[in-house]
Amino acid sequence: MNLHQTVAAEAEAAFAAAGIAGNPVVLQPAKNADFGDFQINGVMGAAKKAKQNPRELAQKVADALAGNAVVESAEVAGPGFINLRLNAAFLAQNIEAALLDGHLNVRQTAEPQTVVIDYSSPNLAKEMHVGHLRSSIIGDSLNRVLSYLGHKVIAQNHVGDWGTQFGMLVAYMVAQQQENAEFELADLEQFYRNAKIRFDEDEAFADTAREYVVKLQGGDEAVLALWRQFVDVSLQHAQAVYDTLGLKLTPDDVAGESKYNDDLQTVVDDLSAKGLAVDDAGAKVVFLDEFKNQDGEPAAFIVQKQGGGFLYASTDLACVRYRVGRLNADRLLYVVDTRQKLHFEQLFTTSRKAGYLPENVSAEFIGFGTMMGKDGKPFKTRSGDTVKLVDLLDEAVERATALVQSKNTGLDEKQAAEIGRTVGIAAVKYADLSKNRSSDYVFDWEAMLSFEGNTAPYLQYAYTRVQSVMRRAGEWNQQAAVVLDAPLEKQLAVELLKFEDVLQSVAETSYPHYLAGYLYQVATLFSRFYEACPILKAEGARRETRLQLAKLTGDTLKQGLDLLGIDTLEVM
Repeated sequence: MNLHQTVAAEAEAAFAAAGIAGNPVVLQPAKNADFGDFQINGVMGAAKKAKQNPRELAQKVADALAGNAVVESAEVAGPGFINLRLNAAFLAQNIEAALLDGHLNVRQTAEPQTVVIDYSSPNLAKEMHVGHLRSSIIGDSLNRVLSYLGHKVIAQNHVGDWGTQFGMLVAYMVAQQQENAEFELADLEQFYRNAKIRFDEDEAFADTAREYVVKLQGGDEAVLALWRQFVDVSLQHAQAVYDTLGLKLTPDDVAGESKYNDDLQTVVDDLSAKGLAVDDAGAKVVFLDEFKNQDGEPAAFIVQKQGGGFLYASTDLACVRYRVGRLNADRLLYVVDTRQKLHFEQLFTTSRKAGYLPENVSAEFIGFGTMMGKDGKPFKTRSGDTVKLVDLLDEAVERATALVQSKNTGLDEKQAAEIGRTVGIAAVKYADLSKNRSSDYVFDWEAMLSFEGNTAPYLQYAYTRVQSVMRRAGEWNQQAAVVLDAPLEKQLAVELLKFEDVLQSVAETSYPHYLAGYLYQVATLFSRFYEACPILKAEGARRETRLQLAKLTGDTLKQGLDLLGIDTLEVM
């Protein structure tokens, strides 16, 4: 159920009864549970428009809400705020429904969309590094949430698998195979560095590399075969990282730059025919009045270089055409470093003008900040090199395993390794997803692996504690009627019933940290409930109710963490 919508509908009816229909309700969760579950803030604005006393008007609204099937009480506070307490029977009914429903009473959307999400998108010339982490896990979480709500999600891993650098790499591969028949491509990063050094220092090799670029772009089968070999090995490296991270991405989701080669000239010709792309110093350029350069002139969006070469802009335009025309997208999400915002804004504007992006299709730039070290600079190794993502994940598992062993000395080596792997990967992912994606954040091993505060280990432990309660409970009636008496029982019930609200917010805004924050709130509230409201020592209907609240807490934590791409453990 959507709790916020349900309460808002009751408030709107009360506004109408008080003679202020059509005014915004401004409903929000209460900041202090001592005063209620929700608060209405919209009466003051309505009173000003109607030239009425705000407290008197607020009392009229409160009177219209009193004794409602949803609202138990409505009390006026301050200059015209209204504090709402929800009806215990209403809460109990919906808790029972969530327990019986296999989807936690989260409704499927009435208007499912086809959502294409562009995420991860590593350059296949190099191994994945920490800079690819945010795009990969944010995109994965959005994929999970939107799918859970009933949308058709198509993942697109727009890998960099084309361009002049691949001529260099293919040429270097040929040279290595000639020198060593047993040569196998292993360390991508080192291979790239060696190729680049030779390209910069050996003019004859550089000329050969340029020849390979021409052959590659011309469709030479022998060169294409070598290129495919390099791409296949690179994709295997990437997939191994995705599997370690537990992402939904598969090889079937790969749609690299090379996919659109045949359409690039067609796009440029089409833009020219429509009068959008014009000749400028030998290049094809779309001038956009919506964006100004430093001289106040229309910004230049270059779609073809001098000499006929193509750019990211050319490929991205072909991408939009394909995703709308062939994949039938209703919504496009690009999970990309925030520094590329201008490029995508210009891409969307050009696509609209060209007709590639109709008005009924939304295109959204889902920008994210940089992972920073404690020194306030982008996260690097001690030597200043970019950190390989696989190395970061290996270290996370090692640190988590050692931590788990120190906290539970009774675990055997295999158990500790399994728990350490789950906790370590979760810690890295949650540390990122729990932060506002728009901001930079500081990478801190100690903070992310802590069992206290808003961390993955804390949430994973909260789940295992719930499961421990359920195991110790033995046989109990899971269909018993829920009867909410204690304040913390009601408070926990209200929070659990906000699950759909939160998922809708994530789906609409593409901010996964809303879900992370919600799960942390559920876990901390359960901890308070657990201490104040004995579960296993309670008797009769009270015991059954508290067990049901515990079960729904566990189910919500497990499902919510899964939507963030994080695994839970039955025992820690």
